Amino acid sequence: MANLTITVDEDVLKRARLKALEQGTSVNAMLRRHLEQYASGDAHRKAALATIREISRRSRASRGKAKWTREELHERRG
Repeated sequence: MANLTITVDEDVLKRARLKALEQGTSVNAMLRRHLEQYASGDAHRKAALATIREISRRSRASRGKAKWTREELHERRG
């Protein structure tokens, strides 16, 4: 595993440490997870989109007989 040095505002680091402590983790672990997700973001996003499309394709839900226009949906009532 490689080491990484970053420069962060002291107040930001203090708040991050407190938040990590509340979550039972460390700033180091939080940054590691974030970087892992960032590095593989496209793969996760594509997999999630494929799952949503498959669920949508298999869904038997419909809007029924309801018919409305975009304007009707956004009509404001006074």
